Amino acid sequence: MNLDDKLYLIRFQPDNRSHIRIKDEHICLTDCEKKWCTFICPAKVYDWEEKEIKIAYEGCIECGTCRYGCLFDNIEWKNPRGGFGIMYKNG
Repeated sequence: MNLDDKLYLIRFQPDNRSHIRIKDEHICLTDCEKKWCTFICPAKVYDWEEKEIKIAYEGCIECGTCRYGCLFDNIEWKNPRGGFGIMYKNG
């Protein structure tokens, strides 16, 4: 089973408030050359568009990889509010 097949097995109840935030967007623009968050997130929540990081928090699988992958500790991540976030099928 590949990653896309595994991601199909989960469902989301999106909140209208993001549980992910970039602490300082200037750091992403000037200090972070590689934009690691756009590569390490298995759900591809982060996308670099026109000099800023876009966050599609609704698709976050709550693995926390982004918190450890950001070399500048520039991602603030917390659990979604109760009743929101990821819901697993078959597990």
